[in-house]
Formats: sequence, C-alpha cells, structure tokens
Amino acid sequence: MVIKVFVATSSGSIAIRKKQQEVVGFLEANKIDFKEFDIAGDEDNRKWMRENVPGEKKPQNGIPLPPQIFNEEQYCGDFDSFFSAKEENIIYSFLGLAPPPGSKVTKSPEEASSLPDGDGAGEAQSTTEGTEKAEESGEHKAQKEDDEDTGDLAGSQEKNTKEAAAEGAEGEAEGEEAEEGEEEPGEEEGEGDEEEES
Repeated sequence: MVIKVFVATSSGSIAIRKKQQEVVGFLEANKIDFKEFDIAGDEDNRKWMRENVPGEKKPQNGIPLPPQIFNEEQYCGDFDSFFSAKEENIIYSFLGLAPPPGSKVTKSPEEASSLPDGDGAGEAQSTTEGTEKAEESGEHKAQKEDDEDTGDLAGSQEKNTKEAAAEGAEGEAEGEEAEEGEEEPGEEEGEGDEEEES
C-alpha cells in the first residue's frame, strides 16, 4: 500500500507550497512510505486527482487544490483533514495504515465505533479517560504547588511584617529614650538662658 500525495511543484501560492512541504516533511520524518505525484507537470495526475476526490470533499468551485492524500485508490483527505488527524494523533488510521509496533496510537472515533463488541470504543474511551485523569492530576498538583507557594509567601510576608514591627517598636523606644535624654539638658540650658537674660 502506497500513500499518494498529489502536489503542485510549480505552485505560485506560498500557502499551498507550505502545506505540501508540511505533509511531505511529516511523512518523511515518520518514515511512512509515500509517492509524490505532480499535478502541475502531468495532466494525467491532475485528472486522476480531480476525479477521485469525493464530491462532498471538493471545494465550492469544484476544483480540489493540492496537497491531496490517497492510500492507493482510497481518498484519505486534504491538508486540513491531515492536520486534524496529526493533532489528534490518529494519523495512521487517517492514512489507512497499521500503526508501527510499540506506538501509542488511539483509534479514530469512526473506527472505534465500527468495531464489533465495542472493544475499540472501550479502548478509545479508556485512553481518553486516562488522558483526562492525567491532566486533572497535573492540574491538581500545579494548584497544590501554587497554594504551597502562596502559603510560603504569606508566611514570609507575615514574618517580615512582625520583624519590621518589632524593629520599629525598638527603634521608637530608643528614640524616646534619646529624646528624653536630649530634652533634659535642653531644658536646663533653656533655664540657664532665661536667667542670663533677666
């Protein structure tokens, strides 16, 4: 089974070129066998691609733009559906391929519901639940750490406030003693000045 990627090598659209590069780059990076078909240089490729994109998947003008992805004769999708499958980590089912051994790949909702005895649905659901639980526990852990940090911060602020108050009280007491000591000689000096004047 060969993945066919229909591209336009001489496309004037930067957006189309970027999308084509992303699809091809992803397939190469994941060592997925594929073959590029240029619709710009080969009229037969262009015709084949346009005829084999299902009617409901064609844009309003009726002309599908590259990249278009097929598995042999079966239509997989355009760039948007490829991107969604990649984000949801269901790229192998999107391409109609068996996942490589050892990879953790969840089945697409359509595949899961189509399996007999609901085996696939249970797997997909348990995977989703496991992911949600992991995310929740991560959130709880982060929340707990934030609370602890807040508690530490509040405790250190309270400690600093108490220390500042204690220092302030000591400073006031020292200041009052100093003032009292200064006033007494000042009063005596003042009395002496008054005596001299009279």
